[in-house]
Order: sequence, then C-alpha cells, then structure tokens
Amino acid sequence: MTSAIATTGLTKRFGKRTAVDAIDLDVPDGSVYGFLGPNGSGKTTTIRILLGLAAATAGSVQVLGERIPDGAGTVLPRVGALVDGPAFHPYLSGRDNLVRLDAADRTASPADRRHRIDVALERVGLAAAAGKNYRAYSQGMRQRLGLAAALLRPRELLVLDEPTNGLDPQGTREVRNLVSEVATAGTTVFLSSHLLSEVDQICTHAGIMRSGSLVAQGSIGSLRAALTTRLRIDTRAREDAVDVLRRMGLGDAVADHQGVVGELGSAAAEDVVEELVKSGIPVRQAIVERPGLEELFVALTGEGFDVDE
Repeated sequence: MTSAIATTGLTKRFGKRTAVDAIDLDVPDGSVYGFLGPNGSGKTTTIRILLGLAAATAGSVQVLGERIPDGAGTVLPRVGALVDGPAFHPYLSGRDNLVRLDAADRTASPADRRHRIDVALERVGLAAAAGKNYRAYSQGMRQRLGLAAALLRPRELLVLDEPTNGLDPQGTREVRNLVSEVATAGTTVFLSSHLLSEVDQICTHAGIMRSGSLVAQGSIGSLRAALTTRLRIDTRAREDAVDVLRRMGLGDAVADHQGVVGELGSAAAEDVVEELVKSGIPVRQAIVERPGLEELFVALTGEGFDVDE
C-alpha cells in the first residue's frame, strides 16, 4: 500500500527542547489516520511541518509523493487543511470569506465558484448562516466554516487538527459523518483529535505520540491486539469458576464483585464457557472485553486523555 504521508527521522527542535523526535510516520493512501497524543506531545508541530508551515530540523517528509517543503507548491493544492483553528476576516460574512479564500487559489476555477461554495456550506450545515458576519459566529460555527474552506474542492488528502473543537454532540456527529463521507469517496484523512471514542469509530489507522516520540502506529485492529483481551464471567460459583479458568490457561483469573475475569490469551471464549458448563458451574453471562483506544493510550502514555491541544 502506498503512503499519502511518509516521514523518516522527522525532528523539530526549539533551542534545547526537542518537540518532535525522529518520528517515522506512515499514513496509508485512502486511510483515515487518527493522530493522538497528550498536550505538548508534538502533534500540532508535526502537522505544521507536513503542510510546510514550519521547517524540520532534521529528517524527510513526503506528502502525496512530493517532498516537503520543496514540492509544497505542487502538492498543497491537492490538500485541504484545518490547522490551529480557522482564521477569517471578522467583518465579512461566512460566504464572502470563502469567496476571498477561493479567489486567492490560483488553481481554482472562478466559473463554478458560487456553486462550490454553496455545496461546501451545505455540507457543514452553514447554509442558513452564510450571510452572517464571521465575528457573530460561535466557536462551533467557526470550526464549521474552516471545514467548509478545506472542502471547497475535491482533495486527495484532508488534514484536520481538532476539527470538532467547540462543537456540540450533534455537530460532532455531523463531522464524523462528513469524515466518513469524504473517506469513502477516496480522500485520505489525517485527523488529530482528543475524542478517542470518535477516532475509534471512524479511523482505520492511528499513531500515538508521547513527549515528541511516536510510541505506536498501525491499523486500529493491530493496535488493539497489542493489549490483552479479557473474558468476564457472571456466575455465583466464583471460586470454582476461577479454578476452571486457570485450568483453561487464564492464569491471572480472579473473582471480583462482578463475577470472574481473566486474560483470554490464546483460549477461545466459547471453549471456556463450554468447560464451565460441563463442570456444573452456572453461567449467567459471558462477555469478551476487547480493549479500545483509550486503554491503549493510557497503557502507552501513562495518562488520561482529557486534553484539547
């Protein structure tokens, strides 16, 4: 599989501080890649380098097959981006801001400008507010206008830094659906977010940053597989159930107030349940607990994920 984004040894230093430490990103073409990490881990700095907005101290960057920053003029018209929050003229309407932005794009045709702007505003739910001045927009509306700007034309790559910042739950769901829509159409999406549940639902791949280093990267499935799946049994015969689970290879099986739980390992859940029943142990319920991105994040970084970088 080819890479929409690839870096080798990408490093960024600010004086003696290393913000990005020799990371090797690999974002597969056509993927929805979640870029995760706590505050100060280097996510936004990395994104700025990818888009040619900041210079790397060392290493190489390729975006859509072109080296950055040398090929930025060629590749950036094929990239839509929302980085560091949207910035627009406060005394212009949402529509007029998009008109000015589109007119500044030498690769954009003026012939269908009005239609493209109407479509972009409709997609992000701003059609009714298109005539309002930007200064009257809420934070969520400003985020939506930034998304509309990124979607003015079909893009091969969409880079979004905290696109749901300031949005209510409904707006967040709409952005999630929008990301899924553009990904289905073939656009690669590189998404920095602090909403792990959203990333878990829409991303095919992810990378996790910690203190400037890329500590994990891969498909969502392979990242989940790095943590052990657990089997939870709801039964009143807890001590006897623990004995059976340990006999079946769940060596760390223990009883708690909810029943019995142990690491499933290579054992099949259905075989464990069958053995419990054969042993005369009543089973009310058996639940396979597969770890999500939140558990993986905590395991790799040692902290929760309540930040908004």
